[in-house]
Amino acid sequence: MRMRKTPMALALGLTATLALSACGSDDGGSGGGDGGGDESRLDGVSITVGSKDFTENILLGEIFAQALENEGADVTNQTNLGGTNVNREALLSGDIGVYPEYNGTGWTVHLGQEDPSQDPEELYTVTAERDLEENDIAWIGRSPFNDTYGFAANGDLAQEEGGFDLQGMADYLEANPDTTVCLETEFPDRPDGLVLFEEATGYEVPQSQINILDTGLIYTETANGACQFGEVFTTDGRITALNLELVEDPGVFILYNVSYTMQNEIYEANSEVYDEIVTAILEPLDNDKMAELNAQVDVDGDPADSVAEDYLEEIGLN
Repeated sequence: MRMRKTPMALALGLTATLALSACGSDDGGSGGGDGGGDESRLDGVSITVGSKDFTENILLGEIFAQALENEGADVTNQTNLGGTNVNREALLSGDIGVYPEYNGTGWTVHLGQEDPSQDPEELYTVTAERDLEENDIAWIGRSPFNDTYGFAANGDLAQEEGGFDLQGMADYLEANPDTTVCLETEFPDRPDGLVLFEEATGYEVPQSQINILDTGLIYTETANGACQFGEVFTTDGRITALNLELVEDPGVFILYNVSYTMQNEIYEANSEVYDEIVTAILEPLDNDKMAELNAQVDVDGDPADSVAEDYLEEIGLN
């Protein structure tokens, strides 16, 4: 996948654009650069767009960054910035102006709350209201897709065992102490992560059964049998492309519909434009469509910026 920034460029970019990321246009953005009187609604707006460091979030960040550029904004692209905490701290500090975030993560991780609603609209509403009140962060839009955490089993093992649900996975782990579960770095310590599996099944996964890997490696290592089970995102296109089978979840893991989280000062300066752009981007993104876009990057090997550009053309924002 083509990356926009090296670590050195990233550090320099964050310093150079700190002041820019909080700027908005008060003049409504008149005069397009194409000639013929076309109006660029975000002309004069400078904004830094971040994203987390996995395919889906990079795509969502890239799509938004290109959409803003198409509206005339001066965009500093800091997609693939890092993990959840890196992006959140950058947003709060003003190093970035916006990044895509998941409602369940907002409620449990950023706001420190428990027992998130299983109704996606209610979870979005309470998260957005509380984050705006406490941190002056606006949550824009809500995707139809729910990219919740889950587990996938090695396909051969799943076929031998007749498939797994979460309790069956826990029972198998307990009966087979040499079994390995591959997880990404954050998952064992997140309040919306491994602890939910352990509480639901009554099985506490010992360190001897945990192998920490980069997110992308989890899929390939589970598919080839190096891990018997792997933590996955349920909209990831590699699940159907590789030798993997989802472990059935009866509703243990919480909802992860996505929104764009933005500093409210930036949002309020051009709220109608941002609302229109986000609605156009998110409305078509059900689970199948998001998985399709993810697969274009992770399976087909297409660059994220090219996939984003094609998607914007498909929905009429290019």
